Amino acid sequence: MIGANEKGYGQFCPVAMAADIFCARWTPLILREMLCGSTRFNDIRRGLPRISPTLLSRRLKELEKAGLVEERKSPKKRGTTDYRLTTAGEDLREVVISLGLWGHRWIESSVSLKNLDPSLLMWDMRRHLVASRVPNERCTVKFVFPELSGRKTWWVVIDKNQVDICLIDPGYEVDLHVRSSLRSMTSVWMGITSLKLEIDAGNIELSGEKAIERSMHEWLGLSPFAKEQRHVS
Repeated sequence: MIGANEKGYGQFCPVAMAADIFCARWTPLILREMLCGSTRFNDIRRGLPRISPTLLSRRLKELEKAGLVEERKSPKKRGTTDYRLTTAGEDLREVVISLGLWGHRWIESSVSLKNLDPSLLMWDMRRHLVASRVPNERCTVKFVFPELSGRKTWWVVIDKNQVDICLIDPGYEVDLHVRSSLRSMTSVWMGITSLKLEIDAGNIELSGEKAIERSMHEWLGLSPFAKEQRHVS
């Protein structure tokens, strides 16, 4: 049974009752992360780099109380906790996807690209990268966003079907160097423009193993919403 929010709209309408739970700040994004497969607290937070640990913990407890999330002891690592969606939480998948599709379809790219975030971009790219399309079984790609004042370098390590993001040099030979503005790479990832157009315009520079460079448009993958037709520019 789904619990009610005592501080909600106070209406019997199902839209109002659902909004009491779903529309709390950060809740749709927490659900997005969990629907994408994140179960550990730190993994959920990596997809939400601007949320504080305290607030994330509070929201997870609220979702647990509401009947959308449940805590389980991790079967893989003793002493750790997994957060899993219940049947009710999983049933919100189409709602979250529809919300993303609507945003991609109708929100102008100039607005979409105001809130650039390298942490979220790289985390999202990691989980959608098509490892099977990379020519080498093991490959290291170095991304540099030169205009950033903070963390500007990221390493993506692809080992068979495993993809990891490194914040410090993992010590492997780099197979492909990618130098790009954060805006250009985000635009490609979101399907607002294409990799070829950004390379031709000089906004993205590639250097390294030619086979990996030529196949980047195949293995990079795109946001799940990128193929949706946009109605705004």
